[in-house]
Amino acid sequence: MPEGIIIKALSGYYYVKPLHDGIIATEEEAVQCRGRGILKKKGTSPLVGDRIIYILTENGEGMVDEILPRESELIRPPVANVKLAVLLFSVREPDMNLNLLDKFLVHIEHSGLEPLIVLTKQDLAEDDGQATAQVKELYEKIGYEVLVTSSLNGSGSEELRARLAGVISVFSGQSGVGKSTLLNRLVPSLELETGEISLRLGRGRHTTRHVELIDIGGGGFVADTPGFSQLDFLELGVEELSVCFREFASYAESCKFRGCSHLHEPGCKVIEAWQAGEIADSRYEHYKLFYNEMKDKKRRY
Repeated sequence: MPEGIIIKALSGYYYVKPLHDGIIATEEEAVQCRGRGILKKKGTSPLVGDRIIYILTENGEGMVDEILPRESELIRPPVANVKLAVLLFSVREPDMNLNLLDKFLVHIEHSGLEPLIVLTKQDLAEDDGQATAQVKELYEKIGYEVLVTSSLNGSGSEELRARLAGVISVFSGQSGVGKSTLLNRLVPSLELETGEISLRLGRGRHTTRHVELIDIGGGGFVADTPGFSQLDFLELGVEELSVCFREFASYAESCKFRGCSHLHEPGCKVIEAWQAGEIADSRYEHYKLFYNEMKDKKRRY
């Protein structure tokens, strides 16, 4: 029976690209498949990104017979086998939001995906790129990979394309950052609908309506998903938060108290590192903010 990868799920159908010796047959048409009833009985639903075994039926369609083991599974957006989370944040229009960026990074760290920060709209920078350079330096010092792009002049696009080769990535981040414009530059034949920015609201319209894997060449696929303007911490325990701030790790091991919250305890090495300038003010302030937000939510629920 043939193997394939689900590139789109829509109205109960799964659109499957065939796999030959583990390589996606990009030139072949996707096969429209239904899921077998036995999958529902097992409580398993196919997801975009799943590698599957399918059966061809007489009418040229197919039936998803078996879902192969997943390397990863995201709940929101519902995608399987994602390796790289690309977080898109604009330099201007809307302005850079480090609070939201750090919140996304917490969720990505918790999910176990590899993050890539992409700063867009560099052509709109008003200070010769100094603020962008500072943000890039801040997050690279922590250990994150940061790319700077401009969809207007194309800078950074080829570097990003090379980074996305051979893996399934999910694009997420600030709304209105030019995600569709960037994808259109990576794959000119896409012609994705782009949403205009509302400067009054500071966010863009959500133009993406379903999850779909976009073939960007080189064996790479991007899950085009709606931009999020809100994230919550309900699925994350407050005791897990500090682990999601990767620069805390080497200091937290030496804290005086086990289970240190890094907020007020004597002998806290994270606080000492922050006071010594080894942890950025913005990162520590956001950690405290998220910690209190999580505590409040826990009380509420």
